[in-house]
Amino acid sequence: MDVLSRESLAAFWAAPQLAVNGVIFLNLVGALLLGLVVGYERSYHGRAAGMRTYGIVCTASAALTVFAGYPAYWYGGHGSMPVAADPTRLVQGIVTGIGFLGAGVIIKEGLNIRGLTTAASIWAASAIGVLVGVGFYAAAILLTALSSALMMWGPRVERLLPQRPAVLVVLRFAAAACPTEADVGAVARKWGYEVAAESLAIHHEDGHVEWRFVAVAVSRRTAASVGELARDLLAMQGVERYQLSRARN
Repeated sequence: MDVLSRESLAAFWAAPQLAVNGVIFLNLVGALLLGLVVGYERSYHGRAAGMRTYGIVCTASAALTVFAGYPAYWYGGHGSMPVAADPTRLVQGIVTGIGFLGAGVIIKEGLNIRGLTTAASIWAASAIGVLVGVGFYAAAILLTALSSALMMWGPRVERLLPQRPAVLVVLRFAAAACPTEADVGAVARKWGYEVAAESLAIHHEDGHVEWRFVAVAVSRRTAASVGELARDLLAMQGVERYQLSRARN
């Protein structure tokens, strides 16, 4: 058969072919809407990956999955041999690709790591798209609701539970200062913190010693705030410069 003949080209626009395209289109619209719902929370909080990213991820995942359910209609129904479609192999490829995208939004700044929640939620958006693609619409809607609720309400629940907040501390000492680990540990205990195991890093440059470590609160109720820590560091002997920030992920 001539692939450019009128009959061959018309097969791509036959009624059964258009009906399948219509079903696929509805799946893609549904996946787009669900992806936008998940992405709105990230966009609302000013994250780099917002509604567009999540919408595209979710829709593309659905597109790469849903077409596998209609092998008889591939290539306008002109496939020369039956194809055994295996959606699980498609899912494997989707998950691998999304892993690279998620890695791109994870940012490490010293001892701080940002973007883990965004990366995990992008992965969840791809799973939502896959569920839509294979026809599990109720499960896709439920996963959307769970993911969105967890990102919106999870931090509030965490604040109600017992926790030990952490602070990233950078201390630059004067040239004549010779601090010891015991000295720094004693100051941390005075604040209501303890130095996290294996977090201490010491850097020497131009005759100055710089200490970096994560201080973990012994108790959230008794630990000093970042502002209180800043005032105490001003009076700490030998400290020439300091930097404080909440250790976050």
